[in-house]
Amino acid sequence: MVQYSTDLDPDKTAKAYGFELHCSPKDSKNIARALRGMELDLAKTYLEDIIDQKRALPAIFHKRKVAHRSGIGPGTYPQKAARYILKILKNAENNAEYKGFDIEHMRIAHITTYRGRKTRGVMPRAQGRATDWNKKTTNIEIIIEEVE
Repeated sequence: MVQYSTDLDPDKTAKAYGFELHCSPKDSKNIARALRGMELDLAKTYLEDIIDQKRALPAIFHKRKVAHRSGIGPGTYPQKAARYILKILKNAENNAEYKGFDIEHMRIAHITTYRGRKTRGVMPRAQGRATDWNKKTTNIEIIIEEVE
């Protein structure tokens, strides 16, 4: 069973969880920081702009050797992580609609990303050697709440 890192009032909130998604934990952390506290429709358009490369995401964490973008400083376009987070956000929206909440008055109350399990892999090298070729996964949890 999935454990959320916080408990909010279930009569006002809807939840969604992405388990072991194949995207970067570092990019997901930057996106989560940008979306925290944002209204649902603004968050969805923000993520769609990142996917279409219309708007760059400011790099707050892990920003070494990241190119500067006009107006925001160091920034990136993490499309893969944005697609996964948008999918989970739509799932949370559907859960809220099922519970009978008003979708226009929802905001992101809690969003957290953290590393999932590694998928072990090996890449063959010369002279009979091998190198680890592991894949990272990310767990993402989103809780949205209705605002009066």
